[in-house]
Amino acid sequence: MNQYARMIIVLVIISMASGAVLALSYEATNPKIQEQARQKLEQSVLVVIPGATLMEEVQKDDMTFYIGLDDEGNKKGIAFKTTGSGFNGPIEIMVGYDPKEGTLLGIEILSMTETPGLGAKIQEEPFKGQFKGKSVEDEFIAKQDVEAISGATISSTAVADAIKTSLAKVVEIYPVGGDF
Repeated sequence: MNQYARMIIVLVIISMASGAVLALSYEATNPKIQEQARQKLEQSVLVVIPGATLMEEVQKDDMTFYIGLDDEGNKKGIAFKTTGSGFNGPIEIMVGYDPKEGTLLGIEILSMTETPGLGAKIQEEPFKGQFKGKSVEDEFIAKQDVEAISGATISSTAVADAIKTSLAKVVEIYPVGGDF
């Protein structure tokens, strides 16, 4: 057997072994990764719906909603995910909504790649806190009824636009004053 054929056989064996190791690693770690993702999602729902201790997932009109429940099973609010287009990429947001009052309960930034020290300030409480109690009737326009972060107007606008756009769809499904 010539030298080139031997090298090809060795490379094929190494490639197959590497593939097998990767497949086994994936199978071993994937359940843990999925469980951590579920816990992070549940935690974010409970953060944006004050008083909720449990969540129930509901599908309506191609959207996923998370109903926040207290220990007695009383409904405390609805949470939903939305995504905005930030300066450095997508910004994924969890939004809490109270259909009975027509107000936001809070927001949580799930993921983003904004500039540290500027756009990343959307994760801080002074920015997120301004959305608590906002009416669905508000305009959600940065520098008007949403205080933009200085030097990060694109990130601030992305969050406000994403919330307003998704909220319009959510209010159609869960109208203000209605039951959920």
